[in-house]
Amino acid sequence: MAAGKWIGGALGWITGGPLGALVGFAMGYLFDKGLDNYSENDTYINREYDDYGSTHRQYRQEEQRNSFMFSLLVLTAYIIRADGKVMHSEMEVVRNFLRQNFGESAKVQGEQILLKIFEQQKNIGAQQFESVIRDSCHQIAVYMPFEQRLQLINFLTIIARADGIVATEEVKAIKNVAIHLGLSIADVESMLNLKDGSTNLDAAYKVLGVSPDASNDEVKKAYRKLALQNHPDRVATLGEDIKKAAEIKFKEINAAKELIWKERGL
Repeated sequence: MAAGKWIGGALGWITGGPLGALVGFAMGYLFDKGLDNYSENDTYINREYDDYGSTHRQYRQEEQRNSFMFSLLVLTAYIIRADGKVMHSEMEVVRNFLRQNFGESAKVQGEQILLKIFEQQKNIGAQQFESVIRDSCHQIAVYMPFEQRLQLINFLTIIARADGIVATEEVKAIKNVAIHLGLSIADVESMLNLKDGSTNLDAAYKVLGVSPDASNDEVKKAYRKLALQNHPDRVATLGEDIKKAAEIKFKEINAAKELIWKERGL
């Protein structure tokens, strides 16, 4: 497994706070490499750049992506253990998810990081780990833009739904994460109903987060807000793979909208 293929290099804000402790435990070798490569004395990060310096932009984008990906793995570990156990079928779902969305190196590296996080959870106990997750979500909420946090929840719901069964404990855990990330229960409900929103009218309304009794103006306003928040360009700096997943979500939102528009004759 080559360092930096998926997560590495510019680690940014996740090297501090509760996430930083998990970074040190889960991938300390990579963390050390990151510090060696990007120390305070390194000319790479101290060189003067104008606002449009391509090297600086590349560094910032790598930092955002790595922070996003590690945050996703931490929260995924929490969701998988929501019912108190790790099933082989659940891990296979995550392996396939990582491989399909981010490539083979992501599958290998991501699985190893997840196993280390599971080990840490066992070491400190479920109750303390719950506190770590809560504090990590608060840290993420401070540093990560709203639209990227939405995409985190989207990925968590995809993982929860991937085996065809969304356990009550998983839904509860995702909602807890959303709240601590500064999102809402409605955001989770919207994500959970995306797949069904193109064929099921009730699910379509849940995707838009409005009641079937809402006025046409209210429905249009809800769609415009949702479309703006979830536009793929909002997460483009995280990489083409994440943008592609956001594009799928955006199409599903529009499919739900079209079903409602057809039913209302709009």
